Amino acid sequence: MRVVVIGGGTGSFTVLRGLKSRVEELCAVVSMFDSGGSTGLLRDEFGILPPGDVRRCLVALADENDILRKLFMYRFDEHSSLKGHSFGNLFLTALTEVTGSEKPFVRLPKFCVFTAGCFLFLLITATLLLSWRMA
Repeated sequence: MRVVVIGGGTGSFTVLRGLKSRVEELCAVVSMFDSGGSTGLLRDEFGILPPGDVRRCLVALADENDILRKLFMYRFDEHSSLKGHSFGNLFLTALTEVTGSEKPFVRLPKFCVFTAGCFLFLLITATLLLSWRMA
């Protein structure tokens, strides 16, 4: 069976983790709208696409005992100048900085061979979601 999961954040992470050992082919279509926490800080400072949802989807598809999975989930504690940042977000930011574009995000599975699925991205340019209440 082939399954495509569309979304981002905790929902996609949970669904991908649950499906990865139960389906033949699994593909994640990842939203790039995240603007909170570490992702928001990196997005604002470096002007890159937000790495958080991509990181979580990569982790969801990684082997449970894989060291790369543990590294991508590692979050620096409050006693560090990197407080709140995850290693995975910093890695994806560095990848973007070193290559000069977000295109490696599109080719990410070639860099991260520890995953068991494919990735497509909803956005390849910076986007900000806004909401307002109509009176």
